[in-house]
Amino acid sequence: MKDLFGKAILDYQTNNSPEDLLTETSISEEDEMSVEYLFRSYEEMPPLEQKALELAKGRILDIGCGAGSHSLYLQNKLNLEVTAIDISPSAIKACRLRGIKDARIQNFMNLENEKFDTILLLMNGTGICGKLKKLPQFLLKLKSLLNPGGQILIDSSDIIYMFDEDEDGGKWISSENDYYGEIIFNISYKGEKEIPLDWLYLDYNTLQNAAFANNLEAELILEGEHYDYLAKLTQ
Repeated sequence: MKDLFGKAILDYQTNNSPEDLLTETSISEEDEMSVEYLFRSYEEMPPLEQKALELAKGRILDIGCGAGSHSLYLQNKLNLEVTAIDISPSAIKACRLRGIKDARIQNFMNLENEKFDTILLLMNGTGICGKLKKLPQFLLKLKSLLNPGGQILIDSSDIIYMFDEDEDGGKWISSENDYYGEIIFNISYKGEKEIPLDWLYLDYNTLQNAAFANNLEAELILEGEHYDYLAKLTQ
């Protein structure tokens, strides 16, 4: 990947003429995303994210940390031990510049020999999974990183509302995908286009069923205003 998302984050952190990101998906038109939003304070975060940070405890793993705003709050305001990871070298460089003590370029699927009390996957944390068929492997890996009594705090959205209704009042969904929440995510930054990315939006019932099938208990913690939700998974 060209790491355009990380480049935008680092440009903002270093005041290197940052620009808005352009995002587009297989089911939505191009839209602008302000990089500044990724640097938001706790007070500026949506209620789902605030609730997740309130519930975080013990040793914490922040997966897909981006600009590190969640990790920074937990580290500096709550004095918790946080490991912030992302596959983006530029994003991790920005995290380190912001003062995150343990920020690593790391794919969590390759993380070994470490255990955590809280695992955070926020800003549509299920997206990282990419495809529904990968969900069992995704959940089993997360479970393997938990200490006894640990928790996974993950958010997502049910995007069924984005599909048109047919004549019978049902939803018309293309048969190209195995699941309607599987989309292709495209990012452009400063005239460059990133390699298209598989991204997964997951309705809560599907997450709950997959959790149960992999010996995890799912609890719906909070629902947002835009078909989004925060869930807690425990062993």
